[in-house]
Amino acid sequence: MTLRLPRRQFLAASTGFVGALSLPGRSRAADPYKIYMITFRGETDVERGYRDYLAQRRIAVDITLRDAERDAKKVAAFVEEIRALKPDLVYTWGTPVTLATVGTYDGFDPAKNITDIPVVFTMVAAPVKAKVVPDLSSSGRNVTGAFHVVPTDAQLRAMQSYREFTKLGVLYTPSEPNSVALVEELRQLASSQGFQLIERSFQLDSAGKPMAEGVENLIREIKEEGAGWFYLLPDTFLGTILNRVTPYARDIGLATFGATELAVREGGALAGLICRYYSVGQLAAVKSEQILVDHTPPAKIPIETLRRFSLIVNMEVARALHLYPPLAMLNYAEVIRA
Repeated sequence: MTLRLPRRQFLAASTGFVGALSLPGRSRAADPYKIYMITFRGETDVERGYRDYLAQRRIAVDITLRDAERDAKKVAAFVEEIRALKPDLVYTWGTPVTLATVGTYDGFDPAKNITDIPVVFTMVAAPVKAKVVPDLSSSGRNVTGAFHVVPTDAQLRAMQSYREFTKLGVLYTPSEPNSVALVEELRQLASSQGFQLIERSFQLDSAGKPMAEGVENLIREIKEEGAGWFYLLPDTFLGTILNRVTPYARDIGLATFGATELAVREGGALAGLICRYYSVGQLAAVKSEQILVDHTPPAKIPIETLRRFSLIVNMEVARALHLYPPLAMLNYAEVIRA
């Protein structure tokens, strides 16, 4: 699938970025930039924000769209197609897709990964801990990107402000480096802040893929062990079965707090402190503009998240659980109503 956006009237002077990236010798007055986009579960508001930014900036692009259909193993074939098409830039969505495309910073393989074309990632919750990059200031290679998760300690403070807790429940995919890293961070915060972390993980099949079987039992165990909140990590597999997870948690009286916009708006979590997907897509587009238009090498573009976060409360879920937010919180929270 190929999508085309309006041609850009060059506005490099207004961006304020400098650098030098050697791109293929082509007439930019005649040709649009070629972007190869890999999504994980179809298009989201992230891609809408990405395209809208490029259109508003009048940057002409041809986007070749490929969807992994929730299976990162399909990326290997996309990598071969990228080598054949030689796009100007590759866009990746999520940790599994990004790692399959570029590998880890200390273990990439030029035979399997893209190492000679700029790559901009989005929706990688913990790019350093997942080893996509060694440091947020620079990847040291052909990669940069935008991540979408509010710092964990800030999310914990938001949970405590809504409803104090001494036990926190999490459910994660043990084969996702991003999720494993975030759970380890939660263990450290539990130790330093004095709460108990109740952990459960999805089972893996013989091929190492996570399975949803028995998920209700795992959630019930979290509830029975006394969790004050069930924290919905930015876990890629968890995000695909939220329509099964959050309704069951609500039915048994377990409060859910989402780390992503998806978990609250579509998944039905009680609350969440989030970065808006649309804005994350725009931030990724800014970085793409720096690479394509300003010729800045990806290694010179820092990896960033948004500077403004949104607290969202689902009032329908609050009524069902009889867990209303403090009145003061309503002065700054966005309230979703039925």
